[in-house]
Amino acid sequence: MKRLSVLAAGLLMGAAVVQFSGAASGQDGWVTLVDDKKMGDWTEVGKANWAMKDGALTADKITEGKDPSYLVSKESYKDFTMKVEFWADDDANSGIFIRCDQSAKIDAKICYEVNIFDKRPDPTYGTGAIVDVAKVDPMPKAGGKWNTYEITAKGSNLVVVLNGQKTVDVQNSAHAAGPFALQYGSGVIKFRKVQIKSL
Repeated sequence: MKRLSVLAAGLLMGAAVVQFSGAASGQDGWVTLVDDKKMGDWTEVGKANWAMKDGALTADKITEGKDPSYLVSKESYKDFTMKVEFWADDDANSGIFIRCDQSAKIDAKICYEVNIFDKRPDPTYGTGAIVDVAKVDPMPKAGGKWNTYEITAKGSNLVVVLNGQKTVDVQNSAHAAGPFALQYGSGVIKFRKVQIKSL
C-alpha cells in the first residue's frame, strides 16, 4: 500500500511538472517574445532608442549613424506563424523581416520584408506587401492606430494578413529559414505583442 501511495504521489508530481512547463512555454506552442511588460531578448543591429514605454516596445529615433535599427531574434525559424500587434505613426518606416539568411546584417535582399511604410514612394510594396516579392493593391494604411499582422511561412507559401484582411498569398523559395527582425527606420513604431509558433 505504501508503494502505491508513493507511486501515486510521483505521478501527481509528474503531471504537475508537465502542466507547469506547458503553461510556461505558452498555449498551443505559442512563444511570446514581446508583451506589455517585457521587451524580449534580441540582438540589435544598428542603433535606435528602443525602450518599453506605456506597455509597448517603442522606437522614435536612430541614435547612431543613419542606417535603420533592427532587433533580431536569437532563434532561427523555418515554418511558423507569427502574430504582431503594432502601432505606427503616419511617417513610420518599419517592417518585420523574416527568414533572414544571416543575423549580423538585415535587409530586404537577404530576408523577406513584411512592410510597414504608409508613405513608401512606390506604394505597391508599402504596408501589407512583402518588398520585391508580393505587391499590395490597394495598399492599406496602418498609421495612427493599433494593427495586427498575422504572418505565416510554410515551405514556399507566404501569407500575410493585416487586420483580418489577407494582403499577400504567394509562393517564393528564396529564403528557407532564419531569424526574424523588427525594424525601426523613421517616425514612431510601437510593438505591443510579438508571438511566434513553429509549424
